[in-house]
Amino acid sequence: MRSITVLSGGVGGARFLTGLLHGIATSQLPGTTPETNVTVVANTADDIWIHGLKVSPDLDTVMYTLGDGIDPERGWGRREESWSVKEELAAYGVEPTWFGLGDRDIATHLVRTQMLEAGYPLSQVTQALSRRWLEPKFGDRLRLLPMTDDRVETHVAIADESQPSGKRVVHFQEYWVRMRAAVAAEQLVFVGLDQSSPAPGVAEALSTADLVIVPPSNPVVSVGTILGVPGVREALLDRTAPVVGLSPIVGDRHVHGMAEQMLTSIGVEVSAAGVGRHYGSRGRGGVLDGWLVDSADSAAVPALEAAGIKAAAVPLMMTSPDATAAMARAAIELVS
Repeated sequence: MRSITVLSGGVGGARFLTGLLHGIATSQLPGTTPETNVTVVANTADDIWIHGLKVSPDLDTVMYTLGDGIDPERGWGRREESWSVKEELAAYGVEPTWFGLGDRDIATHLVRTQMLEAGYPLSQVTQALSRRWLEPKFGDRLRLLPMTDDRVETHVAIADESQPSGKRVVHFQEYWVRMRAAVAAEQLVFVGLDQSSPAPGVAEALSTADLVIVPPSNPVVSVGTILGVPGVREALLDRTAPVVGLSPIVGDRHVHGMAEQMLTSIGVEVSAAGVGRHYGSRGRGGVLDGWLVDSADSAAVPALEAAGIKAAAVPLMMTSPDATAAMARAAIELVS
């Protein structure tokens, strides 16, 4: 297996990638060798401009995690972080105060913003940042690509009786960070998604990979936005190599994040089978050839098979790199 492409969100995708790369390096994954290349296509619809800086949370979470710079307790941001700038901005009364940029993390956003304002596209900026975080450890065997160079943002409509429409639209980061996803998401608005195009290298990574993996990232606002970039879904449908995914829902609950709220907002059943059917069988116009569910959801396998998706039940809790590598191995074996 020469190459694997992974469609990734933030924390869940980064943790899966850690196990996948560990499995490749330790020869735990069938068909792979230490020279197997991995391309990560990351969601950028969570991106936001804060205090004049361009912040790309999912790109940075993947980059910091794989480059050993992530805060292991939070699962995002830099380890050994300090917050002096955030505190000073709050003292000046500068809004928003709910989104915290750490002092070390700000350096990444400054470099990204300066390069963007100099005319470099996000894909080239990401490549430049990756030279610090990824190349020393992985060389050219790991590529991190944004899903698009175009500006795409996810916004969330929530109930607000003070508004004439009875609704208010907020940026996804405000919904997630400030509101903690504690109010119902009545509608999702993907600004700019329909007019976007895949970033350089994305279509090629999908068309030439020996395997495409959909990790246990949010199926609506992470993987869903990647698939929503015009041309990405078509590239998956046209390919002959398999596409396999792993459920982010275990026992009818999300393991991390807010998949339950997002799935409910688009009318998808919150279950391992519901997410698998949402992605759909590639033979019937969807994107999946195989779908792994947790052992707790083994009863969902027959329904998935009936929907045209090859399925199996295995432990899906990413408790260690070896446990996650075992998940990646089961995914490869499912569609081998």
